[in-house]
Amino acid sequence: MPTTSRLASSVVMRAARGSDGGALARLAALDSKPRPRGEVLVAEVDGAIHAALQLDGGVVLADPFRATADLVALLELRAGEARRTPPRRGLAERLGLRPAPHARAA
Repeated sequence: MPTTSRLASSVVMRAARGSDGGALARLAALDSKPRPRGEVLVAEVDGAIHAALQLDGGVVLADPFRATADLVALLELRAGEARRTPPRRGLAERLGLRPAPHARAA
């Protein structure tokens, strides 16, 4: 009786970087949607982006040729956490060298 072994995949949830532009454009083309703009979370599996979520507007991109439902659910969960968590202050702000963004006068 043949045995099947399945290797564990590495899944990473992170903010998209400028270098992800090509991968996001390909993912958008596969999913027949426009390329996401603004802040985007991505789900990488073994170093390749399989799903993405635009934070402003909730546009979801997912590779239609892969099982991505769980990745999309994780992205949505992470996006909810990101919206509830105040942004971290930079080192200069923490050391009092620059006022925090919310403390700046308009």
